[in-house]
Amino acid sequence: MSQYVCARIIRMDEVDIAHFEYDRNNPLYFFLMNADEQIYTRYGGRDSAAVDSYLNLDSLELALQKGLDLHEQWKQGKLKAAPRPAPKFPREYPLLVERTFAKNQCVECHLIGDFQNIHRQLDGTLDKKKHLWRSPDFKLIGITLDIPKGLVVKDATGPAAEAGMLAGDLIRAWNGTTVWTFGDAQYAYDMVDRNARQVKVRVERAGAEKELTIALPIRWWLTDVRWRQSSVDPRVYFDDRPLTDDEKRQHGLPLEGFSSMVRRVADMAKLMKTHELAVGDIVVAVDGVDRDPDVHTAELYLRLRKKPGDTVELEVLRNGQRLKLPLRTLQMSFRK
Repeated sequence: MSQYVCARIIRMDEVDIAHFEYDRNNPLYFFLMNADEQIYTRYGGRDSAAVDSYLNLDSLELALQKGLDLHEQWKQGKLKAAPRPAPKFPREYPLLVERTFAKNQCVECHLIGDFQNIHRQLDGTLDKKKHLWRSPDFKLIGITLDIPKGLVVKDATGPAAEAGMLAGDLIRAWNGTTVWTFGDAQYAYDMVDRNARQVKVRVERAGAEKELTIALPIRWWLTDVRWRQSSVDPRVYFDDRPLTDDEKRQHGLPLEGFSSMVRRVADMAKLMKTHELAVGDIVVAVDGVDRDPDVHTAELYLRLRKKPGDTVELEVLRNGQRLKLPLRTLQMSFRK
């Protein structure tokens, strides 16, 4: 640490958010760089389970040492400068200016991410799979990391194992991008096109490097995003699970449909009178739509395809009867 100058950014007013880009719902994030703002590596990242799933002092020490190694390469001219994107600043988002600058309030990271998405929704460029479901979970493709050791694989199952990944492999590149830390790898994963069906991962094994092609399952990008408090995420206040194929056959429902069973109804639904779903209800269609290539539950369909404030008609099976129930989505009131 004595070889670093530590700068804690407490206001994002004048920060180039295009250069210092990341999932802004991370509570802690480091850029290891030189005085010319050449970023060597990142440290941070999380999953939906906890804010510190991938953070500890051992992995931080590894990242700091790698930053020093890369800085030596930079001074010796062995490290090429990465291209820098066109600059972008918080003042370029009018609604963010209204919410912060105009009120002399702090421009915080999560506010930037939220208002970026609000503007994307207004101008028609919002891609929820990309902009809302950020930071895909490595465990969904079978990669469990030995956290203190950085990018050393602790266990490989599912698609990762099928691609040939083994416990003890050291991840060196993700989809063509060299990665040194979990923060690097998760950011590179986040940049993968959400319609991609595979990802290239280069690993080091017994001193040799090997490139693996991991098949990406449908909805590889899907994580629990409720903790994000995103203004563009329509709140529906129920949880459901997809029906099994046998359950769909039993009820005479299409196998390719997103029929799902309600397993929890939030108290907020009753308080705000947004819907009258009950645990055990089977939602078979939303506004007459019963299938979607990206969707396996009615809740996901609502959150992916509808906007906050939309009112829809649900087709529901309850105790053998087919009902039509209204549901009104709500917009989260953003709080600090």
